[in-house]
Parts: sequence; C-alpha cells; structure tokens
Amino acid sequence: MPMELYIGDIVELKKQHPCGNKKFEILRTGADFRIKCLGCEKQLWLSRRDLEKRIKKVLSKE
Repeated sequence: MPMELYIGDIVELKKQHPCGNKKFEILRTGADFRIKCLGCEKQLWLSRRDLEKRIKKVLSKE
C-alpha cells in the first residue's frame, strides 16, 4: 500500500543532497513526485517507488 504523501509535506530522506541538506518539500504527487531541497531550492523528479524507499520520516503534514 502506498504511503500517504501530500503536496506541502516536508520529508527527511536517508541520504543527504549534495548541498548537505536532508529535508525536502513535496511539490507534486502522483505516479511521479517532484520534490524541492529546502537547502538549495533544487527540484528533483522521482518515481513513487524510489521516493518511498528514500524517505526516512515525514516531518510535517500539510
């Protein structure tokens, strides 16, 4: 069963982004997710499967 993830949620990933930050905001949901690094504002596209594997915890729910 897929995780309950919504636009605006802040998630912490297992590995850090090259800028050193682990926190990302979800900008788009669906089969593919767009997330934004809260350190450098870089945006990434990930499949739902890849994102769910990388999430360590959900920090805040919108």
